[in-house]
Amino acid sequence: MCANVFGVLKSLFGKPFDGGKRTMDHGSQQQQQTQQMPGPFQGFAGPQGPCPGQHPTLVRLDELQREVAMLGQQVCSFSGLQSDREYKRLERELTQLLLEVDQVETEGRMELQQARKRAAGEVEGLLRYLEGNATHPSRLAIEELSREAQSLLLAGVVAPFRQGQAQNASETGEELVEAVQDVAMRLAQVKTGGSVPLRKARYRALTRVCAVQEVLEGRVRMHTLALPLSDETHEAVQRINQVMVQVSGARCQLVALLMGLSGRDSCAHLARVLTELLVELDALDVSSNTAVRNYRKQVVEEINGLLKHIDLEGEGDDTFRYDLAQNDSIREIEAIRGRVSVLRGEVLRQGVAGQGAELQSLLTHLDEVDTGRNPCIREARRRAVLEIQAVITYLDLREALGRREPGPDEPPPHTAVWRVLASLSDLQAQVLGFDGKRADKSYMVLEELLTKQLLALDAVDPQGDQGTKTARKQAVKYAQNILSYLDMKTDEWEY
Repeated sequence: MCANVFGVLKSLFGKPFDGGKRTMDHGSQQQQQTQQMPGPFQGFAGPQGPCPGQHPTLVRLDELQREVAMLGQQVCSFSGLQSDREYKRLERELTQLLLEVDQVETEGRMELQQARKRAAGEVEGLLRYLEGNATHPSRLAIEELSREAQSLLLAGVVAPFRQGQAQNASETGEELVEAVQDVAMRLAQVKTGGSVPLRKARYRALTRVCAVQEVLEGRVRMHTLALPLSDETHEAVQRINQVMVQVSGARCQLVALLMGLSGRDSCAHLARVLTELLVELDALDVSSNTAVRNYRKQVVEEINGLLKHIDLEGEGDDTFRYDLAQNDSIREIEAIRGRVSVLRGEVLRQGVAGQGAELQSLLTHLDEVDTGRNPCIREARRRAVLEIQAVITYLDLREALGRREPGPDEPPPHTAVWRVLASLSDLQAQVLGFDGKRADKSYMVLEELLTKQLLALDAVDPQGDQGTKTARKQAVKYAQNILSYLDMKTDEWEY
């Protein structure tokens, strides 16, 4: 028997498809090879074709079933919106198949009616699944964040470039980089519920935003370098300077292409232009002048830095890029997190600080993890770093409280800050050991107690004492970090 659409969906998501009732619960994150599953029709013989003498109705349903299976694979990998041309094509073809199934003659026979009903149910399930993914709140959130990034870059990079305005590395440029970075961070935190289409959509959006972020950071760095060499330095310098101007324009074009803000240009065209510039630079004879040779090398590196981002058109089509359960870097991060969990338990049980050196070594290990320009792996590493830092700061505060010997002349406001820090240390121990959800009563209690400590700090009057002001400011930041860590532990983020 050949694969039906239920088999296709089960092989992709690790659970039998239920006609769309669990629209966004797609089970396992591993995309497996499609297996042949029993069809719903009697006499259905799979690759060998229908059995000799099979009823014409079953033969026709068999043909339609094969078409449904082919469309099912496309539906399962679609990660766009209802307004996309591909969505409309899939919806149109599935609707056409549903009409053809309904038109199959059953001659009033119960078994043929049941077979037709099962076939129609499969097509209807695919239609619901397609619509559910395209209209899911997480998919809409991804689109909203992508549009936010587009607006930032249109106003900050693309529009000024098209109007011929000079670009500079002013504070505005750095603010733009930070704004784009913030969008990338929020994209990485969008929940997908294990859905392959949603993970794919999130990954595709993230790769483009993160690529643009790198391009912008390179643009800001370029303005902090020394000015181009004088044309009088060497006969090749004039041409290198001209190339530098073209590279600056190409950088803006690349931003427009990556964010879908360019209707005429293409990545292939820009790649050809940049490659031609590399060839031209390579042909320049600068062997006699070290300064010019280094200058050319710098320009070549800038061009190569742009070229590496141009191949993003197909990014996200390969499952291994966004289905990360078997990724070596993720496994490495998870192994580190496992060790951190053990150390955290020892700290909470024994209250000793002997684990500090190992925690620092784990931080160093995380810094060496290869993220492969994958924003989801970057986010996983960032979260692991925060877990380690939370334990280290807890140990540091406990040690500081243990060493504290207040003198008789200590200002009362300073004493009040230390009293709050002692309370925060106890609360942080509870947060480190918390393993629940946001709906839990214990979560709400912890959140309320931490908020009360912030209010207590706000009520401290430094009375002009600079040391108290500094201590209170640090204590406020410490409390806010504990709240952020509690929030991170319960946000149900997944790779």
